[in-house]
Amino acid sequence: MRMDFATIGGIVAGLFVVGLAIAMSGSVGLFFNLPSFLIVFGGAAAATVLRFPIDDVAAAIVTGFRTAFFDHKKSPGDILEELRALAQVARRQGPMGLERTPVSDPFLGRGKQMIADGLSTDHLRAQMSRERDLEIGRLVDGEKVFRALGEAAPAFGLIGTVVGLVKMLSTMEDPSTIGPAMAIALLTTLYGALVAYVVALPIADKLASKLEAQETNLSLIIDGLCQVSERRSPDAITDMLIVYLPEKARGQFASAAA
Repeated sequence: MRMDFATIGGIVAGLFVVGLAIAMSGSVGLFFNLPSFLIVFGGAAAATVLRFPIDDVAAAIVTGFRTAFFDHKKSPGDILEELRALAQVARRQGPMGLERTPVSDPFLGRGKQMIADGLSTDHLRAQMSRERDLEIGRLVDGEKVFRALGEAAPAFGLIGTVVGLVKMLSTMEDPSTIGPAMAIALLTTLYGALVAYVVALPIADKLASKLEAQETNLSLIIDGLCQVSERRSPDAITDMLIVYLPEKARGQFASAAA
């Protein structure tokens, strides 16, 4: 597992640009307002919890951050290489030989152990498919929660703006109250936009893209392990699974299987 620096760099760069602009104005303290913070962050969190069970929200946030900020993705080519190696071992040493063969992916490792334990191909496919569906479901939940946060934050920024304007207009006779009320009105909009467009929605989109890649990889592993269980040759497995690979990555396997 390694850090996904694209996600981290994008968020840091977005916040840095805004922070630099604020710092250049020479009045950083004016951009920190506790009421605005509470309206946006508290309101967005409350709205999200209303839409989803609280346990699901907590689990989805953990899954979302872990998936967005750490790169779990292996390329389909790397997975196919490991499946070819497992097929070679299974044909030479039988299923028990797989037990001593190391693999880099936990999902692949669980399936390999099922073959070594003598599970039939049908049961293997059913069990691994359930695990795949649950894994994809957790990523889908994470995307939904972050997208809900991204949708709620600007709305509560607007609510905060209305609150600030109402407070300002109701106390126009006292000039000392105009500044704090205007700060609430404007800063809630800023906070809502930052939460939505720099953090929550980009993470939701990153989860959506990783979800597609993960689903492809897990399906590749399931189909490959079923072929290994049936003692197919590495070249036969390659011919069947090469469709999972991007076009540019198929050349080396096509020549190996020829």
